[in-house]
Amino acid sequence: MHVPGKHHHPVAGLCLLLALSSMAHAADVRLAVAANFTDTARDLIAAFGEATGLETVASYGSTGKLYAQIEHGAPFDVFLAADSRRPELLEENGQGVGGTRFTYAKGKLALWSSVPGTFEDPKAWLESGGFARLAIANPKTAPYGLAAQQVLSELGVWESLQSRLVRGDSIAQTFQFVATTNAQSGFVALSQVRAWDEKGGSLWLIPQAYYSPIKQQAILLTRSETKNAAHQWLEFLRGDEARGIIEESGYETEH
Repeated sequence: MHVPGKHHHPVAGLCLLLALSSMAHAADVRLAVAANFTDTARDLIAAFGEATGLETVASYGSTGKLYAQIEHGAPFDVFLAADSRRPELLEENGQGVGGTRFTYAKGKLALWSSVPGTFEDPKAWLESGGFARLAIANPKTAPYGLAAQQVLSELGVWESLQSRLVRGDSIAQTFQFVATTNAQSGFVALSQVRAWDEKGGSLWLIPQAYYSPIKQQAILLTRSETKNAAHQWLEFLRGDEARGIIEESGYETEH
C-alpha cells in the first residue's frame, strides 16, 4: 500500500543536515531536545540566556529520531533525551562524552482529554473501549509511547484496542491529536497538560506502578567536548534554578 509522505530521500536528509549546520553557526549552544520537554526547554533557554548572555537554539522531536540524527552527524552539542537508553548508547559508541550523562528530569505519564467529563473511571473507560480513537506516541521512537504501551498492557487492553489507537510521531503530535479532539483521549506528558493554554479537561495521572520510570537523561556530545558554552549549559541544567523550572513544569528531579 502506498502511503504518501513516507519516502525518505537522501536529498531530504542532506537538506536537514545543511539546515542544522546553518543553525550551528548562529548559536553558542545547540540542543537536541525530546518533544515532551519543549515548553520547559524554552523556559530554561530563556533563563540560561539571562544568566550567561549565551544564545541557545534547540531542535525538538522524538527521542528516537533525534538519536538517529546524532548518529548521522547532526551538529548538536547536547542531547536531552526522554529516556536513558539512547544517551547510554551514545556513550557506548563514543558519540557521547563519558561522565557527562545524568538524569535531568523524571517524566510523569497522564491520560488526558481536552473535554471535561470524558471519563470518571479511567480504567473502566479504557476497558470498555467506548471510544473511536485513543492517541499514543509511537512506542518505537518515543519513550512516553512505550510507557503508554506498558500501561495498556498492564490493564490487559493493549491487543483489544489496536484498531482504535492513533500513533503520533512524537509526544508533541500525540498531544495535538487530543487537544484538537481528533482523538477522544490520549497518553501524554503531564508537563504538556500543565503548559496547555486552555485549562480544564479530564486527567488521570497514571500510577508509577503501571509503567517503567521515565528517566530523562542529558549527555554532552563528543563533537563538543571542548566547547565551553556546552559545559556551561549542562552546569546550568544541574543547578537549583533549572531544577525549580523543571519541577514547576510537572516533572520530578533527582536531588
